[in-house]
Parts: sequence; structure tokens; C-alpha cells
Amino acid sequence: MPTEILCFPGASGHMLSARLDLPPGGSPSAYALFAHCFTCSKNIRAAVNISRALSREGFGVVRFDFTGLGESEGEFEDTNFSSNVADLLAAAGYMERSLGTPQLLVGHSLGGAAVLQAVSELPGVRAVATVGVPADPAHVLVHMESSLEEIEETGAAQVSIGGRPFRVRKQFLDDLRAQRMEHTVANLSRPLLLFHSPIDTVVGIENASRLYAMARHPKSFVSLDRADHLLTDPRDSSYVGTVLAAWATRYVDLAGEEATVDALRTMDRVVTCTPRGAFRTEVRIRAHGLVADEPRAMGGEDAGPSPYELLAAGLGACTSMTLEMYARRKGWPLEEARVRLRHDRIHRIDEEACADGDDARLDVIEREIELVGALDAGQRARLLEIARRCPVHRTLEAGADVVTRERA
Repeated sequence: MPTEILCFPGASGHMLSARLDLPPGGSPSAYALFAHCFTCSKNIRAAVNISRALSREGFGVVRFDFTGLGESEGEFEDTNFSSNVADLLAAAGYMERSLGTPQLLVGHSLGGAAVLQAVSELPGVRAVATVGVPADPAHVLVHMESSLEEIEETGAAQVSIGGRPFRVRKQFLDDLRAQRMEHTVANLSRPLLLFHSPIDTVVGIENASRLYAMARHPKSFVSLDRADHLLTDPRDSSYVGTVLAAWATRYVDLAGEEATVDALRTMDRVVTCTPRGAFRTEVRIRAHGLVADEPRAMGGEDAGPSPYELLAAGLGACTSMTLEMYARRKGWPLEEARVRLRHDRIHRIDEEACADGDDARLDVIEREIELVGALDAGQRARLLEIARRCPVHRTLEAGADVVTRERA
């Protein structure tokens, strides 16, 4: 997955560190802006997985570190919730000037509360999504409860959040307590999608209930069964990204006109990207994204179909499409064409076939076709004959020359 390093000034003038996740091929159809959770960073696994899932669907996603966190400049003790909102607006302004207007805002936990607060000042945003967001930003004070008295009396104290020390000033507390989410959420005027786990022990599920009640339609809620607050299981964060991408395309303007047939013949139809140390591969096909991988037995994560399974799927799809097209033209009652395929490699029987020293095995794809509908015997026989003439079948049987060159 292509990723670019970005850097831009935040609201206080400190330089903020960011990453831009791009679709395979590098040309986004729309842009999204992601805000990470309280005291986390842009590189937390949940943020990375959600961003990459959106990128597979054509989004360019900017995820950045708030002032004083991660790789960004500044001191955490000088920040507060309002400064986070201001940093978010600065990030959106940078995107507007340098990349494209962010149409989708995504926030995790307190980052989600910042997103809800900022959206009223971003007219280009078309949709908003949050993950595990508190209904009241002051909810985070429970994580520093043992130090609240000291902060109130002395003006500042060292607190431990997530096992890491942070210095917090009284102004941080006062700013959180001054926030009022009811009016903000009720007047969001954007489609809202809430993700929350019913077993979230950091931000309870009652927060999602309150927010959902505050918001106006269109609003949606997705329960993250068995997920923890930080989505430490990568399957949970990948699920969030996949569902979010499907939801967002209903509201976001995807750039670009429908390609003509001539344009499709000359453009990059399929782009794949495999990172170092993994088999998991991002696949981009025009405006469509998917993942390929190897089974666990082969050293992969089984995050998607294997290359040979994709090859078989291509044959199956071409077969059933060809049968549907032929039956429709003939006016035959074919209701559905189901194709089951299995790839295997068998030993060659003809010794002459392997006399050149090649591996004495032959690739075989077993194809089973089920024709659903009130077809007579002649029609069924003819359709099976047509199946052998589908374009992908012919390509596989004839063989294809693969021309390889290095792209500059």
C-alpha cells in the first residue's frame, strides 16, 4: 500500500507529522481525514488498518499526530481538547490546499469527539464516522482520577495513561469540562456512523446510545462484537474500515468519469502491492479493492483468497457471465448459473511432455456447472458447450504471453 510522509503546521505553529495512505496505483477517488485516540498516535494498529481498508476502496487517507504526541512537535501538557480540534482543522486546511478536500472524517475515541466538534467548520465534509467515542469529552478524566485533586490544587501533575507518563495541567481539565456535545451532535447536519463495542470497558456502550439519541438522521450504528476499545485484534479494525468504506461511498463524491472501453484498454486495469515481510497483498482494480493472501499453512494470514483462487474465480465469473449472456439472447429460462472450481496440480502421464526437464506436473482446474431453471436436455447440453468457449477459458487453454518490464 503506497504511503507518503507529510508534515504541516498545527494550530499552535508546531509541525505535525502525518501519513497519507494511497490506493494501489496512487490515485485517490476521494480523501478522508483520520483522528487517533487519546494519547495514541497515527501509527496505532487500528488507525493503520482502518486507513488501509479505506485506501483499498479508493480513498486517500491522512492520519496525523496531534501536537505533543507521536512524531509531532510540541508538549502534550500545553494541549487540550480545543487545541486537538484546532489541529484537526489545520490538517483539513492543509489537505484542502495540497491534496483535496476531505469528504470523510473519521475519529477514534477522543479523536472521534474532536471530529464531531470540528465538522461544523468544514463545509466540504460529506460524512462522519466515529469508533468508541465518548458522549462527553470529560469522560477521559476517569483515567486520571487519582491525580485530579493534585492537579486542581497545584495546577499540574504527572499522570499515567495507558502505562505512559503525561504531564497534565488544570487548563486541560477545565477545557474538557466546558465542552457540550448535545448541541454539536444534534446540529451535525452530516450522515453519521457510530462504531462501538458492547464490551468496551474504557468507553462504555451507553456512550453510543446517548450519541445516537442526540443525532438526527441519517445516522447508523454498527456493533463491534467482542472488540476491545483499542481494536487490538486486527480483524476488528479491518472490519471497521471495510464497513466504513462501503457506507461512505453512499455519501461521498467519487472523482472521475466512467471510463470508456478504449480508455480501459490503455489504463492500468489491475495494480497489486505486497509490503516487505508479508504475503498479504492489496489489489486495486479500477475503483474496486480487495485483498489477496496465502493460507496460514503456507505462512500467510488468510486475509483473502490466494492467487490461484483468484485465478479460478476469474474463470468461474467469466463462465457464469457467458452462460447468462447466451441464455438471455436465446430467451431460455436460465435462472442462475452456479460454477464451482478447484485448482490442482497432477503428475503428467505423457513422459515426452516432461522430457525437457520441466517439473512433471500439470495444472488442472476442475469446473462443475449447475444450471438452475426449467431447461430441456438440448438447452443444457448447448450451455455446457458454450461454457467451454468463455473468453477466460480460451485464454487459459491457449496460454498467454506475459510481457514484463520495470516501471521507471
